[in-house]
Amino acid sequence: MPITIFGGCSTLVVVKEGEYAIRDPSLAPKGRDMIEWARDHMPVLEAIRERFEEERPLEGITVGMTLHLEAKTAVLVETLMAGGAEVAITGCNPLSTKDEVAAALVREGVHVYAWRGETEKEYYQNIDRVLSHEPDIIVDDGADCIARVHTEFPDLTERVIGATEETTTGVNRLHAMHREGILKFPVIAVNNAKTKYLMDNRYGTGQSALDGLMRATNILLAGKTVVVVGYGWCGRGIARRARGLGANVIVVEVDPIKAMEAIFDGFRVAPMDRAAEEGDIFITATGNRDVIRGEHIEKMKDGVILANAGHFDVEIDKEYLEEHCEEKIDRRGGLVTEYRMPNGKRVYLIAEGRLVNLAAGEGHPIEIMDISFALQALSVEVLAKEGEGMEPGVYKVPKDVDKRVAELKLKSMGVELEELTPEQREYMESWEEGT
Repeated sequence: MPITIFGGCSTLVVVKEGEYAIRDPSLAPKGRDMIEWARDHMPVLEAIRERFEEERPLEGITVGMTLHLEAKTAVLVETLMAGGAEVAITGCNPLSTKDEVAAALVREGVHVYAWRGETEKEYYQNIDRVLSHEPDIIVDDGADCIARVHTEFPDLTERVIGATEETTTGVNRLHAMHREGILKFPVIAVNNAKTKYLMDNRYGTGQSALDGLMRATNILLAGKTVVVVGYGWCGRGIARRARGLGANVIVVEVDPIKAMEAIFDGFRVAPMDRAAEEGDIFITATGNRDVIRGEHIEKMKDGVILANAGHFDVEIDKEYLEEHCEEKIDRRGGLVTEYRMPNGKRVYLIAEGRLVNLAAGEGHPIEIMDISFALQALSVEVLAKEGEGMEPGVYKVPKDVDKRVAELKLKSMGVELEELTPEQREYMESWEEGT
């Protein structure tokens, strides 16, 4: 029978060891409704699911997952299960789990270990619970689970066929592990697929980061000065969407090529010291730590809003705010923390500096995650079929998989492509001078 536990836990949690650990199983019907809504808007995954049901390419495979546990993720889980996989899953962020979805997946036979508001200790404990199922394949977001295998479950590295990674932050960590000779199995960098970073990072983050910001604050962006820190694919999307909503955008960047691109895209570029004095809203999207530090916060206006769109909550110096504020107040139902500083200024931090689009919103739009999770499903299939013959390292998503996802998406939208004639194909493959 499930055991309800109180002591040492961040919230009331129902646990059945070896099976699940979630907040409230009675939330399952609401979670099922959320999942069905997402599924109705994910035609690419649905097409993959139908094929998986027929072919069962994941029969006998256990998949361990560390992802933002919400409705769209649940559709991916059920797609993998349709292919024959057994799934154990936890969240990759303490504030992104939807308890309703967790309950619905438990009812479907998924091993779920996650609830919103986990402590850091509970977060890693739940990753360990997933790894106790000895997964053959890992699906990760941020690389915490993959790193944990290597540090805490080294014997498991011999069993794991391979893994996939969803984020830029995670891919960077994995490249570092491989350079140091630590990585013991192949990992497919789903984040680096063209259909992922061109759509998910740019359009998904661009919309969802601002959606989370506006849900948390209910403020108007038009006329405000928004400082976007980092002009990678995520920063590009945020900057363009903020401008579309009428904001004046300043970009902070360390890379001269990205800075030049931002200038040519019509944005101002400035160092953080200068941008700190002008910004009304700051959104970080670098994947690096301490890009907004105490010396920057000291220069900011009264009432400034700080939000983070990077994977980990290290981009904004929260320790400075905690140590230097005279008063700390929870606002907007806890989504916003007000720090009152000794000089009388107020600084507002959204969602504890965690990933704003999920901690304060519902994450990327459904149609975007249809693309990204289709890549995940097909990459898991690649590992199931070919992973044992792959050397340890970080791999690109196969080009045919990337292209197939784009084709499925276009088909679902009713879009038809032009085709090359034989003469055109021959011309493009020839080295001889054309006439």
